Amino acid sequence: MSAVSATSNTSGTTNTSTTVTNKQESLGKDDFLKLLMTQMQNQDPLKPMDDAASIAQLAQFSSLEQMQNMNSATLATQANEMIGRNITWTDTSGAVQTGKVTAAKFVTGQSPSLLVGDVSVPVASVTNITA
Repeated sequence: MSAVSATSNTSGTTNTSTTVTNKQESLGKDDFLKLLMTQMQNQDPLKPMDDAASIAQLAQFSSLEQMQNMNSATLATQANEMIGRNITWTDTSGAVQTGKVTAAKFVTGQSPSLLVGDVSVPVASVTNITA
């Protein structure tokens, strides 16, 4: 979403300001790959990207991927440690719920969730853990 406002002054010039609001706070590895592919497709064949820049971008991509893998492993460990414990979370309607975790559920490409009875609770929504 962007908003543009323009004002005129007596000298005949126009001052324009633009405000851009972006709901997505960070780029993921898919976004990085799309950006890299677009850059490679649109580069000037007579002035290709230098080797150092290519290596730097690949290193950044590798680092991003490793951080995401480490985050996934940390969430999986946290989910497994909550099995058998009582948790408190806020459900989608805003109500605070409490229950005992019976299992952890892992789906490729998604954050782990906890099973409390027949309810699936995202690990990120847990607000309190008790024995």
